[in-house]
Amino acid sequence: MKRVGVIGGGQLAWMMADAAQKLGVELVIQTPSEHDPAVSIAKETVFAPVDDATATEILAKKCDVITFENEFVNLDALSVLAHQGVCFRPRLEALAPLLDKYHQRCYLRGLGLPVPQFFALDEVENLKSKIEYLGFPAVLKSRRHGYDGQGTFIIQDFATLEQKLSYESTIKTLNQSLFLLEEFVPFERELAIIAARSVEGEIVTYPVVETQQEQQVCRRVIAPAEITPNQVAEIQAIAHTLLNSLEVVGIFGIELFLGTNGKILVNEIAPRTHNSGHFSIDACETSQFEQHLRAVCGLPLGNPALQCAGAVMVNLLGYENSHSDYQSQRQQIAEIPQAHVHWYGKTESRPGRKLGHVTVLLDNQNREQAIAIAHSIESIWYPR
Repeated sequence: MKRVGVIGGGQLAWMMADAAQKLGVELVIQTPSEHDPAVSIAKETVFAPVDDATATEILAKKCDVITFENEFVNLDALSVLAHQGVCFRPRLEALAPLLDKYHQRCYLRGLGLPVPQFFALDEVENLKSKIEYLGFPAVLKSRRHGYDGQGTFIIQDFATLEQKLSYESTIKTLNQSLFLLEEFVPFERELAIIAARSVEGEIVTYPVVETQQEQQVCRRVIAPAEITPNQVAEIQAIAHTLLNSLEVVGIFGIELFLGTNGKILVNEIAPRTHNSGHFSIDACETSQFEQHLRAVCGLPLGNPALQCAGAVMVNLLGYENSHSDYQSQRQQIAEIPQAHVHWYGKTESRPGRKLGHVTVLLDNQNREQAIAIAHSIESIWYPR
């Protein structure tokens, strides 16, 4: 497998470039805009929306295997191509239970994996009695296309829920069946694990990390997470169960809650490389991006171990509408010892948009030190 088609041309595809070069692999990208980050590193580009299966048919003729940078695809249309012999990795059957968050929850529960209490709004005769069972606050989620906090709402009372559903239905001509409601989990920390599975069924897992979110958007990642060996083992077992059950080929990101009661719950699954694994580019022997390409191309998996005591990754998020490249702030951040700045080359900034990230390698595992370094980066990046 020497030519890999990638559906999606954002920063996740862009970050595959170094790994592709190292492995002697060419990337062919399907993405809508010439300004998308991965266009600059692609051997060839098919300009089309990611859910345009006709364009994916063209992509398939230019490569040996197709993988995904995001999950906003049309599986029904792609399955026609799969039946014609197009090779997708991960296979479409591995994505099918995950793209709708309600179906994902049901699938995880069916595997016996721990998840929050939840229900779909379209299956509820008596909404009030169900809500009383969950209690407030509760979490309202869009079943499809939510990411970086989009489509996720913390709901404090029944009136707010009715108002939110009515508002969302009006502005997007949605119906209630596009929403999932779940219990709000009082968590001590949010965690994540990146796991890869090869064509042969070998699985490797990266160190469990702590993710820190603000307004449901990941702000920083601390590797490794300060949790017990038993909790690490439980999270690794969850990853093995999920990837083996789906017969995944490629990388998955698994987000979890560590409850105030010490229990682990699965939050969400990303069937692709993931923000929580960006630290691996600088901190691990094999980055998540190289690992994904290794799996997809049928190569042996690499060693996911940390090459340093720890690392902290900070997202550089947009905080204004601007066309600036923020050269001065980036330069200041790059001067922090053992800092590695990754700038995605997006032409436009807007609040909350991921413009880049910085990873700082640590000489010891110290959560307080990691948080202090993250705050010093953020004090440079965000205007006071």
